Amino acid sequence: MKKMLYSQRLAPYFFIAPFVITLLGFWMLPLGRSIIMSAQEVLYGDATFIGADNYQRLVRDRVFWKSLFNSIRYMVLTLMLLIPVPMFLAAIINTRIGSPRIKNFVKASLFVPALTSVVVAGIIFRLMFAETGSGLMNQVIGFFGHGPVRWLRQDIPGLVALLALAMWRYTGVNVMYFIAGMQAIPEDYYEAASIDGASKIQQFFRITVPNLKPTLVYVTTISVYGGLAMFLESFMLYAGNNSPNNQGLTLVGYLYRKGIQENDLGFASAVGVVLLVLIMTINITHLTLTGTFKKEESR
Repeated sequence: MKKMLYSQRLAPYFFIAPFVITLLGFWMLPLGRSIIMSAQEVLYGDATFIGADNYQRLVRDRVFWKSLFNSIRYMVLTLMLLIPVPMFLAAIINTRIGSPRIKNFVKASLFVPALTSVVVAGIIFRLMFAETGSGLMNQVIGFFGHGPVRWLRQDIPGLVALLALAMWRYTGVNVMYFIAGMQAIPEDYYEAASIDGASKIQQFFRITVPNLKPTLVYVTTISVYGGLAMFLESFMLYAGNNSPNNQGLTLVGYLYRKGIQENDLGFASAVGVVLLVLIMTINITHLTLTGTFKKEESR
């Protein structure tokens, strides 16, 4: 036994064993069980095989398509905001100009929202976007002569509130990712470009952005997952899972409604399987197009 524990050949397997056990116990087994349940009607512990009936119900369910549209729209808009904006801020912070103390303070300030509970953040933003005239955002637009907006009662204003919450919470995280990627780029590249007369903007687009490809791939991948799997932000912003005309209902929110609130676990499992397939399809396609799966050519 002692010889086995000190074996160099078995050592790697001992080190990865906790991860493998966790992956099997908390991801693979529940995933397999969910796939099986998606083909069943589950009522109070009694499961009946019904084949593809749950998926046929999904196709006919208008609320499902509404939640799917909401999730995809939110994901696309967060990608359009939470990649270029943090990259631009990271480029400014990463310059040699400015005091290091000020830069460290800015980085800490940007990252603090990520440490805030989503529950607390959702309540604060719900108060900020209150439809009364005393709400912070209505006071701001009232300063410019516009009347109060019923932010969480209308589709587009409600989406603006969700995006504002996402920007406030996750901008700092992505800034840290991009700063780490930028600091890994050799300074020789920029020095050579400066000697050749390249401007800062040209250096950014021709040196920084191409060399940030691994970071961009990673941030895009987690942003796709985060956008499609968003639930708690909407739940807290609308003070529940029942927003007006389902304007804040996401795929995870729909899964929660069917599985927890209505106890239709088989149908909820089908929603979860569709969500998993959607996320995997988008991310695998993205990773394939960016060449992430290609093997490095031997030199």
